Amino acid sequence: MVVKERIPSSLQRKKMAAAVSDILRMTFSLLMLMLLMLCMKAIKLEAQSGLLARDEVDALLEIATQVGKKDWNNNVDPCSNETSWVTPTSSQRPMFDNKVVCDCSFPGGVCHIVSMFLKGQDLAGSLPKSIVKLPYLKNLDLWANYLRGNIPPEWANSKLEILSIAVNRLTGSIPSYLGRISTLKYLNIQNNMFSGTVPPELGNLVNLENITLSANNLTGELPLALANLTKLKELRLSSNNFVGRIPDFIRSWKQLDKLEIQAGGFSGPIPSSISLLSALTELRISNLLGDGSKFPNLEPMEGMTYLMLSNCNLSGSFPRYLTGMTRLKVLDLSFNRLTGDLPTNYDSLISLEKMYFTRNMLTGPIPNWIESRNTRYEFDLSYNSFTESHSATTCKETLNLFKSSWGGNYLKPVECLPDYCSKDQYSVHINCGGPQTTIGNTIYEADDEPGGATKYVPKGEVWQLSTTGHVWDIRPSADDYIAQNKSILRMNNSELYTNARLTPLSLTYHMRCLVNGKYNVKLHFAEIVMRDNRSFYGLGRRIFDVYIQDKVVLKEFNIVKAAQGVDKVYIHKYTALVTDRELEIRLHWAGKGTTTSPKIGIYGPLISAIDVESEFKPPNKGKRKRLIVAGAVVLPLFLIFILLSALWWKGYLGGRKSRDP
Repeated sequence: MVVKERIPSSLQRKKMAAAVSDILRMTFSLLMLMLLMLCMKAIKLEAQSGLLARDEVDALLEIATQVGKKDWNNNVDPCSNETSWVTPTSSQRPMFDNKVVCDCSFPGGVCHIVSMFLKGQDLAGSLPKSIVKLPYLKNLDLWANYLRGNIPPEWANSKLEILSIAVNRLTGSIPSYLGRISTLKYLNIQNNMFSGTVPPELGNLVNLENITLSANNLTGELPLALANLTKLKELRLSSNNFVGRIPDFIRSWKQLDKLEIQAGGFSGPIPSSISLLSALTELRISNLLGDGSKFPNLEPMEGMTYLMLSNCNLSGSFPRYLTGMTRLKVLDLSFNRLTGDLPTNYDSLISLEKMYFTRNMLTGPIPNWIESRNTRYEFDLSYNSFTESHSATTCKETLNLFKSSWGGNYLKPVECLPDYCSKDQYSVHINCGGPQTTIGNTIYEADDEPGGATKYVPKGEVWQLSTTGHVWDIRPSADDYIAQNKSILRMNNSELYTNARLTPLSLTYHMRCLVNGKYNVKLHFAEIVMRDNRSFYGLGRRIFDVYIQDKVVLKEFNIVKAAQGVDKVYIHKYTALVTDRELEIRLHWAGKGTTTSPKIGIYGPLISAIDVESEFKPPNKGKRKRLIVAGAVVLPLFLIFILLSALWWKGYLGGRKSRDP
């Protein structure tokens, strides 16, 4: 049987064509819709590309309110690099930094904030809790403002790696939840008013490489948990009130490169485990309390560049291995009890620039290599017991030999000065740091000779000036030794306070040729550098000690507190006894106070003028001269009168013959 193929009718063909047409139209419409959606999405992405995420824009508005910042331009995108968001640096405002840094490399071109610098702006609000709403923020720097309060608990949930809130007026204890920012590598809270103990939770910051807690009011012992910070490279604990010894667990910080503990409150001795920190290139320890100790073993630290062990009650001889530290630039062993002589061979100290052996008990001859080096090198050997030398030509501006051979004997003559006085002195008046000036009937001698790190150059017979120390961490400047007033002075006798003498460590005024007896001493002070306004310029604390005749007369002295403000005068009066024709006034920085406000390097003693007047009246030389002249005239006349009277009485002048009848 043959099957014939069935051919669709024309009606069926029309129906099939219509169906295909409908399918094509639907497919085309769907494709157009998809294309339209893709275009709209592309347009939306294009609109967002290079712009900050909206939630972070809102967070910035909150942060501005919390810190008190009012100059951000909210009409432009924060990632646009517009000047209110990224301000160019200026030499006129070196502390100022205003910068919001964005990262626009995220998928879709959306930007996120990764760094924020708000430095030197006097922001007077509080620490912004809304930074936790910036999930990509890694670096927050609020250095040098006027922020108050404490660290917000919200910060514990941040991902910060670098945090600086130094030079503000933050108070309270260091919060334990700070230890939950596990990503933190750098922490700086110095120059605030934090108090209490260091929380052991900081030991959880195992990624921490740099921590600075200096210039606060921290107390107690360091917690053992800090031994966990094995990645630590830099630690600064200066100017606090810690107790106990420097902990032995510092041995755990094998990668430590810099260690600074100046006047931290710790007691000696320095732990022997410090010898395990062979990576140290900078070690600064000063003003340890308690009993003394032998010099620690620092021989493994071959890369040592800056070494300070000042006022640590160290005894024993000078370590010979120090002469092999070829990279050593600064060596400060001042105010200890080191004995013995100095090595004669320092050929390996090819990098040495400054050396301080002030106030030790070193003996023997001063090595020739010290005296023969040129003035580029600065050495201080003052107040020791070296073999007495040397001619006046030995006294150089960069070699301080003041009382370098005195051995504690006040009767010995001072180096580079004659051992006699041309005349007796009953008063001394000095305009410290300034030119000669006259106040009433008193002439204040000029004291405007530029200072220096190791300077003693006797300029006059009656008084001399010895300065010791340099400002660490900055380049040397003439402003390190003479201060100039920063504002108009309105006190009486302002000529005495327009300038002042400064020192980063120790400053001595030595007066001689005084007649023995009691003297009234007046020390004039006025703080003309630091400010007390509502600004980070007012957050500095200048603290130092004052000695007269080697006795402490002012301990941890603060000029601003004593005078009740800046640019105000405080005069300290003291009665001193002179028994060896010499009077000595010494000002000393013992590591307390701040070193970074109003700028880095502002610290150390400051004095404006000195008055020294005897309590007893000096002899009236004019009256004495008149009496001598009168006596020289009257005595011969009297003798002539006696002689004539005797001749008359004997009759040689006719008197007796006329009386006989």
